[in-house]
Amino acid sequence: MRSSVRGDSNRFARQLFEPLPDRYDLLAELLSFGQNSRWRKAMVGEIANSTPKCVLDVASGTAGVAQQIAKRTDAHVVGIDLTEEMLRRGQRNLTASGTQDRVSLVMGRAEALPFEDATFDALSFTYLLRYVRDPQSTLAELARVVKPGGTVASLEFYVPPNPFWRAWWWLYTRLVLPVAGRFTGGHAWFEVGRFLGPNISDHYRRYPLEWTRNAWHRAGFRDIDVQIMSLGGGLVMWGRRRG
Repeated sequence: MRSSVRGDSNRFARQLFEPLPDRYDLLAELLSFGQNSRWRKAMVGEIANSTPKCVLDVASGTAGVAQQIAKRTDAHVVGIDLTEEMLRRGQRNLTASGTQDRVSLVMGRAEALPFEDATFDALSFTYLLRYVRDPQSTLAELARVVKPGGTVASLEFYVPPNPFWRAWWWLYTRLVLPVAGRFTGGHAWFEVGRFLGPNISDHYRRYPLEWTRNAWHRAGFRDIDVQIMSLGGGLVMWGRRRG
């Protein structure tokens, strides 16, 4: 696992995720009622359909997405994340699943990727844009390292567009999630639960879905499409790098 992190602009994200790795995968599934794995599967399917040989997984965390890509394709996968503790857990996960020879983990920032232009056939990123200062420039940086025609797919949380389901989502993220996080994962997960709902709402007030579509286009992608998951709790988006 190599390091390429520079500067401290992502300090908040590192501090948020540093205490979480040991129980991250289990609690992510429990607190999302199993939806997180469904969303990941849909995103990875878009990558797998493009039959890539080399894939970059950005915000790789504990390498769950990188592991799935390695299992569903013949590609070599590079996972990059800014939190060392998450990557250490990811390396253990890869070893346990037998995919450690197909996946390499690197520490680094999505805003300044340590790769040459047009290096990868495909790229995935998960729960990333809420943690960067400038989503537009980050998308442009992601596009830079993808070959023309290459597939890019993302997974993000979303706010249910239907008012009925949005009300229930609001109650869950503001009231249930922090308490459930406390009882299942301790204080660190309480802090994540308390942070998550307001952060998602604020992000989409600033960057609604139509803005995000246009941002992908401005960054250099075409054939952009989206799939709203689980009544609006998740959002899978994909497209192709323009030539």
